[in-house]
Amino acid sequence: MRSDRRATAALILLCTAVFLDSMDLSLMGVALPAIGTDLALPDSTLQWLMSGYAVTYGGFLLLGGRLADLFGRRRMFLASLTVFAAASLAGGLLSDGWLLVATRVVKGIAAALTAPAALSLITTTFAEGPRRNRALGVYALAGATGYSAGLIASGLLTQVNWRLVFFLPVPVALLVLAVAPRVIPAGRTDGPRTGFDAAGAGTVTGGVLLLVYALTETNWLAGGAAFLLLGGFVAIERRRRDPLVPLGVFRSGRLTSANLAALAGPARRSAGSSWPSSTCRACWGTRRWPPDWASSRWGWPSS
Repeated sequence: MRSDRRATAALILLCTAVFLDSMDLSLMGVALPAIGTDLALPDSTLQWLMSGYAVTYGGFLLLGGRLADLFGRRRMFLASLTVFAAASLAGGLLSDGWLLVATRVVKGIAAALTAPAALSLITTTFAEGPRRNRALGVYALAGATGYSAGLIASGLLTQVNWRLVFFLPVPVALLVLAVAPRVIPAGRTDGPRTGFDAAGAGTVTGGVLLLVYALTETNWLAGGAAFLLLGGFVAIERRRRDPLVPLGVFRSGRLTSANLAALAGPARRSAGSSWPSSTCRACWGTRRWPPDWASSRWGWPSS
């Protein structure tokens, strides 16, 4: 019974972390007009407050999974979540546009290291069967609701101060960091250390980064370079005895479709992230809550 409670507590913490990762994809959305006005930032810089996170998050996911295998899942989870919290705190204190973008890039990398470590911890905490399936369902739900919650939190917090959007993940991440060592088992890396496959890691990370960037910015040159790097990655993995990704896993059509959908998610969200620059100026830039369209549709009183 005690082990069941500990496993449930671990699941809550891991899902909280992936909730934060997903929420941060959308947390900037409504705050962009306020940030641009207060700091006099151009739209190109504001766009990278969204895209910087999405590009690095999508690009480093695969590498994050390998690092968790090599250096330990719990260790990687705690370390990357610490970096995530520190970058969030720094973002709330800075006023230079490109330094803010840098904190978002760091957070994207940290989130890409946190998510696969959390997923691996779930699969090792829960035995294969109904319990693991339920745990993975909760994990997926946390990620899906995090994105929607980010939009809502962004709007509410921006009414007070846009810096709260950066500060919001800090206390939640610190709470997870304080409790996680007590409920998440340390575990061990699986099997012998067979090598890092630096060539494979470099080509796939660079390829995915360029691909997400190409989809985000509609840059055909970057897209061509991405396919060249990803083609090189396939060639490298076919020759290695200890590949970063065994290519045999892609013989499953369902798995391949799921992987492509997961890869396209951050890019799709980021590609549409420019909408706050126009739409949100009408609703949120005037600091009105609720916006006029909500007042007319549902009869909410305007402030």
